[in-house]
Amino acid sequence: MNVKIKRLYKEASLPSKGSEKAAAYDVYACITDETGSVTIEPHKTAKIGTGLSMAPPKGFFVGVYARSGLSTKEGLRPANCVGVCDEDYRGEYIVALHNDSETPRTVKHGDRIAQIILQKRYDMDFEEVEELDSTERGDGGFGSTGKR
Repeated sequence: MNVKIKRLYKEASLPSKGSEKAAAYDVYACITDETGSVTIEPHKTAKIGTGLSMAPPKGFFVGVYARSGLSTKEGLRPANCVGVCDEDYRGEYIVALHNDSETPRTVKHGDRIAQIILQKRYDMDFEEVEELDSTERGDGGFGSTGKR
């Protein structure tokens, strides 16, 4: 599937797959100031640019997800957990990284900061009703399906 992509800075890295069968593509920090890095204090969030903009095909969007190694080893994850870059968005893809750890973490230019997946977008028509059909689960919420 063809996704048009534009480098906004010559230093920006194109997304890449970690393995042949990887489901997602890694995206990289594009930090163009003289320091080439951003330090994220514990329990704080910083917006890290990728230096890229994209045009997903009609009917698709780009989902931005945490990289498992970065989140488990460094405590860094997208602040919104899953980012949604709409089909018609043409600005820079920016990842708001949140530091869940107790230690300041430094992100350097070229570090892998998230992963992206092209996803199908479905339009929905909403039909307002007075009642919904009943199910065995009903309105049981958080943790209700693990109880016997």
